[in-house]
Amino acid sequence: MQGSLAEGWRFSENGLELGIVTDTEVFGFAKQRRATPRRTVNREAFLAQLTPGAYVVHIDHGIARFSGVVRMSVDGHEREYLELQYAEKDKLFVPTDQLDRVSRYIGPSDRQLHLTRLASGEWQRAKARVRKAVQALARDLLALYAAREVLKGHAYSADSPWQMELEASFPYVETPDQIAAIAAVKEDMESARPMDRLVCGDVGYGKTEVAVRAAFKAVMEGRQVAVLVPTTVLAQQHYQTFRERLAAFPARVEMLSRFRSVAEQRQVTEELATGTIDIVIGTHRLLQKDVSFKDLGLVVIDEEQRFGVAHKEHLKKMRREVDVLTLSATPIPRTLYMALGALRDMSTMETPPEERLPIKTYVSEFDERLVRETVVREIERGGQVYFVHNRVHNIEMIAGKLQETVPEARISVGHGQMDEHELEQVMREFVDGETDVLVCTTIIESGLDIPNVNTIVINQADKLGLGQLYQLRGRVGRGAHRAYAYLFYDRKARLTETARQRLQTIFEATELGAGFQIALRDLEIRGAGNLLGAEQSGFMAAVGFDLYVKLLSGAVEQLRAVMRGEQPPPEADGTPLTIDLPLSAHLPPAYVPDLNVRLALYQRLSAAGEPKEVAAIGQEMVDRFGEPPAAARNLLYVISLRSLATQVQAQSITTEDGVAVVRMKEGEALAREALEGVVAKGVQVGRNSLRVELDGSWRERLRRTLEQVASVRGANGQ
Repeated sequence: MQGSLAEGWRFSENGLELGIVTDTEVFGFAKQRRATPRRTVNREAFLAQLTPGAYVVHIDHGIARFSGVVRMSVDGHEREYLELQYAEKDKLFVPTDQLDRVSRYIGPSDRQLHLTRLASGEWQRAKARVRKAVQALARDLLALYAAREVLKGHAYSADSPWQMELEASFPYVETPDQIAAIAAVKEDMESARPMDRLVCGDVGYGKTEVAVRAAFKAVMEGRQVAVLVPTTVLAQQHYQTFRERLAAFPARVEMLSRFRSVAEQRQVTEELATGTIDIVIGTHRLLQKDVSFKDLGLVVIDEEQRFGVAHKEHLKKMRREVDVLTLSATPIPRTLYMALGALRDMSTMETPPEERLPIKTYVSEFDERLVRETVVREIERGGQVYFVHNRVHNIEMIAGKLQETVPEARISVGHGQMDEHELEQVMREFVDGETDVLVCTTIIESGLDIPNVNTIVINQADKLGLGQLYQLRGRVGRGAHRAYAYLFYDRKARLTETARQRLQTIFEATELGAGFQIALRDLEIRGAGNLLGAEQSGFMAAVGFDLYVKLLSGAVEQLRAVMRGEQPPPEADGTPLTIDLPLSAHLPPAYVPDLNVRLALYQRLSAAGEPKEVAAIGQEMVDRFGEPPAAARNLLYVISLRSLATQVQAQSITTEDGVAVVRMKEGEALAREALEGVVAKGVQVGRNSLRVELDGSWRERLRRTLEQVASVRGANGQ
């Protein structure tokens, strides 16, 4: 039987000695047995929420403005359409089963956007230019990655008994995402190719444990590990975490940062060169010329976006030689592009830790009375407060004003320009609970974990970036208590549109696991940036980020297929499959009232690749909204047909003179002889088309016929 014991015992009888020892007595803590059920986070939530007036890109027709959703009747059969407004007041109505052809336009926020003129050839010319550019880029990328594939790294052996002991001593049950990320990292390390993996997980979701296990695996084979962090405060915290986790094993952990004296730093660099230090944790000080390793095997980079261009170039060189593991809660758009474009290996961690509660977030003008009320309430429940003011020149004045507002609070000040020993002392006193409020700059932004701090006040929040705001908010709510975040802006300040969008986003994204969504939204607000140089950002702006990534991924896949001697996959923007059947197929507003929810369901259905995915979404609809009406059932049927027709390379399904006609794509022929023996009565098989009579059971016959075509094509190896 499985269970848990508070303590062990000894039993002795008739010469039999039995001793029971619990993990509490071995490790000093009781292992947490309950894991939170996996949640599904919709990564594209911010992209799916189309609002009237938003710019969109239709893969075939170009850039338009979304006007709304309209329901129209054709031959007595109702369907819903997206209404898109183009240049010269042209309109396009897109069937909701083709919603995968439409995406939000994401590009440089300072670009004056011009709507496409329909049927002018303008969009096809723009797309042709971009396709030419991405094909050249794909060739360069493949050359780069092919070079990386043939590089010989160190292939680690399978887990040792000590590795298993270390993992068993983790005081929590791993979340499903954590298990998957750890398995992916180990698989990378055990292959001969150097690892380059991004682990994207929300704040406090267990990324550090992934790094600890990877580092220990490297140390077990005599390799050294460098853990690179952006701040001295975070270096100190990681140093303590690694030392605690590895205390029972012969692994030497040291730190290299300005918290160490010059003599201590010199000693650490000497011992790194001789190999007596196994794991070193440090800031960008690790990248200086006097630091060398005897046998560096793994580099862990925490929050890569906080390092400058010169540091990143240094890291790029490292990637060619050693395994690199990057940890991030809100990857900057550039890093995100690389991962989304299948150019880097990526693991996402979306399952929240046990008992984690969403952080209550408030955005308002600065109000002294509210600040006092907030600080006093947190102190009265035994907690502590971060007060973030990101201006060193007047931070002492702000701390003085706060002391006047809350005289009963014990207040300390910490920022990056302080003497390292003074800052270390301030942080230690705060961690030990000797002060109630830490007035600080964004030095606390990355990775700091003090469970007793459950309220954060951010002054002049409009002057901080979206990623910064999200990271700062993540410094609270690390335990089981409800946490609060207050984002204040100056009463007299006039908010820019970008600042307003940032504050609105951080206010809305309160659910657990929103880090990935925040990164996507940041990408949208900041624009496409310079993915791979200024010349590429122009092409990206011309067609929008989403289509650019599709074209780039398609070009990479096609070149890969050619190199392997395989049939290249169809282009991402190929001619869409059209279905025109005598059915009213849509989600009635009475069934799914919220427009955004309807659009999200349409988007998911149109992207479904197999009938079983459609069936799963249908079951979800039953659970959420009840038994679907006829129009919704018809929509599920049409989408299932669409996925089957896509598998068999059909071009269209239309009705002509009481017959449903399935036409194949150009160059795609049907195996007539094989099919004629299996198709039902009332089905005619042509060289490149099928004709199904529209009698009382035509729906089931049409679906069954497409399944038989798919089966025959599979048997023939097509």
